[in-house]
Amino acid sequence: GVVAVPDERLDKLAEMYHPDKITPATIEFVDIAGLVRGASRGEGLGNKFLSHIREVDAIIHVVRCFEDDDIVHVDATIDPKRDIETINLELILSDLEMVERRIDRVAKALKGDKSLAGELDFLKRLQKALEDGVPARNLECDENEKAWLAEIALLTAKPVIYACNMSESDFANGIDNNANYKKVCAIAEAEGSEVLPICAELEAEIASLDKDEKEMFLSELGIQSGGLDLLVKKSYALLGLISYLTAGQPEVRAWTIKKGTKAPQAAGKIHSDFERGFIRAEVISYEDLIALGSMAAAKEKGLVRSEGKDYVMKDGDVVLFRFNV
Repeated sequence: GVVAVPDERLDKLAEMYHPDKITPATIEFVDIAGLVRGASRGEGLGNKFLSHIREVDAIIHVVRCFEDDDIVHVDATIDPKRDIETINLELILSDLEMVERRIDRVAKALKGDKSLAGELDFLKRLQKALEDGVPARNLECDENEKAWLAEIALLTAKPVIYACNMSESDFANGIDNNANYKKVCAIAEAEGSEVLPICAELEAEIASLDKDEKEMFLSELGIQSGGLDLLVKKSYALLGLISYLTAGQPEVRAWTIKKGTKAPQAAGKIHSDFERGFIRAEVISYEDLIALGSMAAAKEKGLVRSEGKDYVMKDGDVVLFRFNV
């Protein structure tokens, strides 16, 4: 499913410009079938499942942290640590197979090209880490090693959010009182991953409401934002993504770019001609624009900057690109 990234800034800009259209940034989520023990050897959906994971940029690992005798667990008991280890082991075994094949190829090529010695040493270090149960994302790498790692596209190199599925009563009583949630937090902290507590039961109720009903429902629960909205925002941040904004009467829109993107490449997101014929970017921060109430007032105050090709875009930049082709 393609999900809109919640962004309150678009609503504020829409109040200012009264556009015909509002277009948020989006993230595509791929719902992949549950993984079973032995998947790396072809059990269950096996390699088909693993190949689907290989195509994504990050993994949201939904972990059951609630007790309910009416909902059967495949292993009969609730133990998120065991469940996480089951999944991680299958991903590591799949990665090990790929790394071992790569080692064979590089070792053969090394006979004719001694410059590959560094890559071979790195691959052997990576192999040892995986054998010790360490995901590839936790291996310390220099710039060369990061490039070699990126070429292999390992499953355990992908960043992870653990979505802890909890009950309504867990949220009412305080999530920190849930021992299973604490177990997941400890695992995530050790491997530098993210954690987000959610209640799928509550999310299903929220999804059936219109905007006003949703706000009222969340207010009654004392929650500012639904779990899905938080998950989308966390996913966006986890992937190292930011949004710059364009605003005018035809459309107010958020554009997705990677952190560190320069102005011409950001312009290319709108159209390749914008990047090819880039002259300059007229930029103001969202906060300054809202504080002053209009682009005209911002220009009077000298807060609209003219930026060149080396300008690194920031989250919330409101931009007008000048180009000529």
